[in-house]
Amino acid sequence: MRIVVDAMGGDHGCEVVIEGVKLALQAYPGITGVCLVGNKSEIQRALHRTHLDDRRLKVFHTDEVLTMEDKPLDVLRRKKDCSMARALDLVKQDEGDAMISRGNTGGLMAAATVKLRPLENVERPAIATIIPTPKKEFLLLDAGANPECKPIHLAQFAIMGNVYSREILGNPRPRVGILSNGKEEMKGNDLTRDAAKLCQQLDLHFLGYVEGHDLFEDQVDVVVADGFIGNIVLKTCESMGKGIKVMLETELTRNPLRKLGAALAYGGLRHIKRRMNPDNYGGAPLLGLNGTVIKAHGSARPLAIMNAIRVAMETIQHTINRLIADEIARAKERLASVKTTVQATATA
Repeated sequence: MRIVVDAMGGDHGCEVVIEGVKLALQAYPGITGVCLVGNKSEIQRALHRTHLDDRRLKVFHTDEVLTMEDKPLDVLRRKKDCSMARALDLVKQDEGDAMISRGNTGGLMAAATVKLRPLENVERPAIATIIPTPKKEFLLLDAGANPECKPIHLAQFAIMGNVYSREILGNPRPRVGILSNGKEEMKGNDLTRDAAKLCQQLDLHFLGYVEGHDLFEDQVDVVVADGFIGNIVLKTCESMGKGIKVMLETELTRNPLRKLGAALAYGGLRHIKRRMNPDNYGGAPLLGLNGTVIKAHGSARPLAIMNAIRVAMETIQHTINRLIADEIARAKERLASVKTTVQATATA
């Protein structure tokens, strides 16, 4: 499997990316090639510092970087030669099977949508993020790619999330819900109400609306929202996790007795920390594209880069794109049939 990595962008420089690639090359023998895209001199210095010398590596030089401060469309207009754009070009030209980037999320979505194009019948790609809960995890989408959506977009997010949850997370019949401010049918807004009506016609284990307190009580496997709400949920969960960590560190070291208690509970605390560490989940796939693209966090460390590569490999191995295309096509036929039946009934 050939992986293309945008080595630039992010918060911690390209050496972190190289260290993550090194871990992946050691862990996953199925990798046949890795193309590192970015400033060649910086990449070579990082390769030297990390003592990474592997025949499967190639370096593709670019002069520009799309920063977090750049506008998303700059990747297609002002910075066409940036590492992100060139990495996507390599996938488009079949020089790689998947692409990983820590860079500007809006830029990545814009460039990937234009260069790779959505799968047939998919109207909007979506970012799918795994969020851990006390018992397992749930899949949230869209986590930030589409702040403004139509009902059909949310219905397609539900289908894509259903496929990913089933194939990658191992849920035989994922429970799918639309995030709202209550479970009653009159709650929500025009978008969620119309989207729920569409989802009810699909071959899904559709729960209807789910509320915020359902997310961490093992009530739902796939949470559907527009990108505006989804991104707020994602960042709130990330911030809450960091806040709990700080509170625990403060309270468990306040006096010797509490330190002793913390030492006795060390195993459990370490397990919780590992489950809440976003680096263990690697990155979020951009579902619905005619290609495999994984968005790693801007602050991703080597472990996250390694796991982002793992996520890319799993996505390809499980033929997620083909399955999504097939199920979206069947859903389109199903909705068209339902519409025709309703119209015929109304005129009878």
